[in-house]
Amino acid sequence: MQLAAMDMINRLIDSAVAANRLLAQVPQTVIAQFLQALAEATEKATDVILAANAEDLSRMSPDNPKYDRLLLSPERIANIANEIRHVANLPSPVGRVIEEKTLPNQLFLQKVSVPLGVVGIIYEARPNVTLDVTALCLRAGNTVLLKGGSDSQATNEAIVGVIREVLYQLKLPIDAVTLLPPSREAAEKLLLAEGKVDVIIPRGSRQLIDFVRRNSRVPVIETGAGIVHTYIDASADIEKAANIIYNAKTRRVSVCNALDCLLIHRAVLPQLRHMIQPLAKKNVEIFADIESMFYLQVGYPRHLLKFAEPQHFGTEFLDYKMSIRTVSNLDEALEHIARYSSKHSEAIVAEDAETIERFLNVVDAAAVYANASTAFTDGAQFGMGAEIGISTQKLHARGPMALPELTSYKWKIRGNGQVRP
Repeated sequence: MQLAAMDMINRLIDSAVAANRLLAQVPQTVIAQFLQALAEATEKATDVILAANAEDLSRMSPDNPKYDRLLLSPERIANIANEIRHVANLPSPVGRVIEEKTLPNQLFLQKVSVPLGVVGIIYEARPNVTLDVTALCLRAGNTVLLKGGSDSQATNEAIVGVIREVLYQLKLPIDAVTLLPPSREAAEKLLLAEGKVDVIIPRGSRQLIDFVRRNSRVPVIETGAGIVHTYIDASADIEKAANIIYNAKTRRVSVCNALDCLLIHRAVLPQLRHMIQPLAKKNVEIFADIESMFYLQVGYPRHLLKFAEPQHFGTEFLDYKMSIRTVSNLDEALEHIARYSSKHSEAIVAEDAETIERFLNVVDAAAVYANASTAFTDGAQFGMGAEIGISTQKLHARGPMALPELTSYKWKIRGNGQVRP
């Protein structure tokens, strides 16, 4: 990497750090005004953003699973703008008194929520992330360093141009939102910015998340990768199961909460064809084990049926593909999920109350469903506004992350001359 380019990246990071100190002095009422103005400016810039998006899309095959995530439309931009307005109307999580007490020596202690600081986001072909994380990070008092991929660079540049123009118009620090170059070197510099960047949040494939976790000297919150299962129990309502499977698999195949593997109790195998027949309308390719294949080879389109290989379990397809495995009881389903799950979202379809409760209690995932589609694992669907991501880890945050998860806390201690003996 050329020295000039390295210096430029260092300057961008340092500018974000300096902007963070300025942003700490901005009232949250002003940040709310900024977000309302940003939502309006985003809608006004729809044609500019779509033109840049078309440039990015022209370099990607529509068959690429990332294509749908990269694609913007007037409707999607309007929805993003509405989510920004929603975040603006949410109460700020900054300055919330979590705990307070007076010690016997009359020291008054308050545990108060504060911004994380400088947040680095490394993401792939997801231009909506650029606006979502900007809204959430600034509403929680954080500056943000954006490191998108080359696939979406033109779109990201257009969007960040709109953001920084609104920051400038409202006399806010424009470096509070900074877009880094799309190069791998920029990602590496960001990951090594120990002491400057407070946290890194990757949004993307398992490969991206693993790269960030293994190479970062900055604390990382893992989000995104979802290997999602739905278990159909012997007690399941078959019509309910069919609707849940169809929605979880086909609503949007390129998102992390989409269904990847169907686990089916042997007792309901005769109803399997009915349960998954709607998937044929979307040309969903099925990788079935031997037992399930027996019930599918008559009725489900033959060109969409293949025998499952070991690699089809534990795979996040992000495509119109799904594996099926037959189990003899709940224990086998739990064992399979424990082995292959990414701890994102898991579901059971059952009517037996004891089976449901055992599944909900035993499965180790950020979101565990009973008789509902995993497509609901989403910050907006959970009433949080736009989300920063779905955390699959257990420290600091888990599940859909929004405003509260973008804060830490500090202790404020007020005294009157006390000294420790």
